[in-house]
Amino acid sequence: MSSIRSWLFGAAFAAASALSFAAHAQGASNGQAIYESRCKACHEGGAARAPSKADLGQRAPADIVTALTSGIMQPMAQGLSDADKQAVAAYLTSTGDQASAQGGRQGRPTGTEMPQVELKGAVAGTDPMCTTNNPIKPGPSDWAEMGVHPNNDRFQKAPGLTAADVPRLKVKWAFSMAGGGQPAVVGDWMWVTNRSGKFYALDTKTGCVHWVVNDLVSRTTPMIVKSTLAPSGWATFISESDRLVRAFDAQTGKELWRSAKIEDHPVSVLTGTPMIAGDRLIVPISSIEEAAAMSKAYSCCTFRGSVAALDLKTGKLLWKTSMIDGPMKTVRDKDSGGKVQGPAGAAVWAAPLVDMKRGLVYAVTGDSYTDIDTDGDDAIVALDLKTGKFKWRRQVSEHDNFVMGCGPTSQSGNCPTPLGPDYDFGAAPVLMTLPSGKQVLMAGQKSGIVYGLNPDTGALLWKTIVGAGSALGGVEWGMGADSKLLFVPISDLTYLFNPATKAKGKPGIYGLDPATGNIVWSAPAPDAPCVYAADKGKPSRCAKAQPAAPAVIPGLVFEGGLDGWIRAYDAKTGKIAWEDSTTSRTYDTVNGVKGQPGGGIDGMGPTIAGGMMFITSGNNGAARVGSNGVNVLLAYSVDGK
Repeated sequence: MSSIRSWLFGAAFAAASALSFAAHAQGASNGQAIYESRCKACHEGGAARAPSKADLGQRAPADIVTALTSGIMQPMAQGLSDADKQAVAAYLTSTGDQASAQGGRQGRPTGTEMPQVELKGAVAGTDPMCTTNNPIKPGPSDWAEMGVHPNNDRFQKAPGLTAADVPRLKVKWAFSMAGGGQPAVVGDWMWVTNRSGKFYALDTKTGCVHWVVNDLVSRTTPMIVKSTLAPSGWATFISESDRLVRAFDAQTGKELWRSAKIEDHPVSVLTGTPMIAGDRLIVPISSIEEAAAMSKAYSCCTFRGSVAALDLKTGKLLWKTSMIDGPMKTVRDKDSGGKVQGPAGAAVWAAPLVDMKRGLVYAVTGDSYTDIDTDGDDAIVALDLKTGKFKWRRQVSEHDNFVMGCGPTSQSGNCPTPLGPDYDFGAAPVLMTLPSGKQVLMAGQKSGIVYGLNPDTGALLWKTIVGAGSALGGVEWGMGADSKLLFVPISDLTYLFNPATKAKGKPGIYGLDPATGNIVWSAPAPDAPCVYAADKGKPSRCAKAQPAAPAVIPGLVFEGGLDGWIRAYDAKTGKIAWEDSTTSRTYDTVNGVKGQPGGGIDGMGPTIAGGMMFITSGNNGAARVGSNGVNVLLAYSVDGK
């Protein structure tokens, strides 16, 4: 559990990987053959969610090997040896600049004076350990769960800074890591996950490390809660990609319990943050079967999304509810062998919303994977908190049957006919109380449409077309709200790739009246200077899509873009009150990395607590357009103090 031991292990792994990749550089021709037979059809075929070959060339070899070994490309790598995977990575990155892809470190902007911080071991390649670990003390502006409050409004009512302070925000410190999620903050403690397997507890004022867990691969936001389960009185709960949940003492990092695997389907994953509901933990379950279906050797599809409840004290499974009803049926036999089956899909990508007053759990689902239609996909559902039984279900898009890799050259035999638009729900729903006292449940879809529903019955109150919609949003990762408006970021990324369709996209952020769905104001994403420190001249890196979830404080809404800009908008008018480019400079990190570049802002967006704003700049999210192979967690404070 030691942070120092963990870093030494990571450094040793990185060194071994570097030697291994160098050793396989001569095998690039083999890597090329594997790439062309297994990968080229999507990565050079214009598949909406597949990064191009040029983009892959910008990444670290270890990032590609991880994707093939335990990530979304695992199904396409079936039967490949470790040497094969390394050969593919060597082939793709042999001409790429890997200077920016050295993950696992922390920082401060180049050209600014480093503060005199009491750090231990702050040399290049080490985690700077805090010299003291003060007890966790909650404050008035904690951000202890993904959406701040159970209604998921992402509204920090006591941010510790005012709207007038925001124009003076400057980067105080930065922490570089090979992947990362949205931080949670209680007092001056911060917890943040890392896709490379590190789960950190940091000091918010300095970036020093309280503790680190090495073997937890996750992109979700930790839940922090007072609990007698932990000796310190504070516990944190986090889901792993590998289908289980773990509980830790939030102050020491000691594991309290580890659940059994919640789902046994081989391509299932946990991507959404688990939410606490009294004495239980509500866990969404999703999958990478859409990617697995690209292989003609794969019999598609059998996964069904679900929501599970675990005992908060033990991790024991209490109930699990599938989003799809009915038996599996055969659609057709495949020429390559195997069958296409269904209904399947309806992955639950986003965190559920727990309504303790009604005793309900609201969840949103993804698309269907096969030709057999189901009313469980592209739906908003309400489950009984105690039993998991459906209270109501509202499907908003029919016939959205989609898997990846279904272009003109596809040979998988798994593609639905016709192919759907891939309009999943990827953003958690938001529950708002109107001035009349009535409540509205709202959900934003990748179609660019936002829906307002009666939370008791699921009856549709209104729907508003905000963005053009695409496989990468529309609404991608999240929405926010204050007491008056719902704030809706729009990505519309796929339209921005093609000059012929660029005008159709409506990237930006919009303010909606929650009572009617009417658009009160709109703030299209501006054409802003965009220079990546690690840029290879790839234009799509500077796409102005805004897929990230926002953060809200009194008077302002914070939202980032794939071009690396973070902005604060006036909550009443949408006028830009402050902006900063996270890619216009590099950062000297507090753990010794010189010249760490930033990248696109994607995923779960900013955390605001204790007078500071924390944002990850790099390669979060589904598109990874603005990726540098490594993320940098930036800590902003007033005047950088």
